[in-house]
Amino acid sequence: QVQLTESGGGLVQAGGSLRLSCLASGTIFKLDIMNWHRQAPGKQRELVAYITPDGSTDYTDSVTGRFTISRDNAKNTVYLQMNSLEPDDTAVYYCNADIAYTIDMRLRNYWGQGTQVTVSS
Repeated sequence: QVQLTESGGGLVQAGGSLRLSCLASGTIFKLDIMNWHRQAPGKQRELVAYITPDGSTDYTDSVTGRFTISRDNAKNTVYLQMNSLEPDDTAVYYCNADIAYTIDMRLRNYWGQGTQVTVSS
């Protein structure tokens, strides 16, 4: 089976930076699109950024220019570098990925358990 494990969350002052990591572990034949979502208290979960296997990226408007998503395919890891953090960025951040763990390359969608990011004003 496959597991996604996030790390790097924490408490930071407004204007500060954090770097989130998400490791995909287990038997992996293909690691396809990887993305970061977040869910703030009382709000719906939203897509923050995604990255394709060849490195193409896209971001939600509110983080464009401040966040950068990247991946290391050799390490089965996706990162989210968050700069110029704002109190509105406070949320639980979730890693999500399409992964094939069987030889037929059938993609299945997985979620991590989430990591808390809190930005104080």
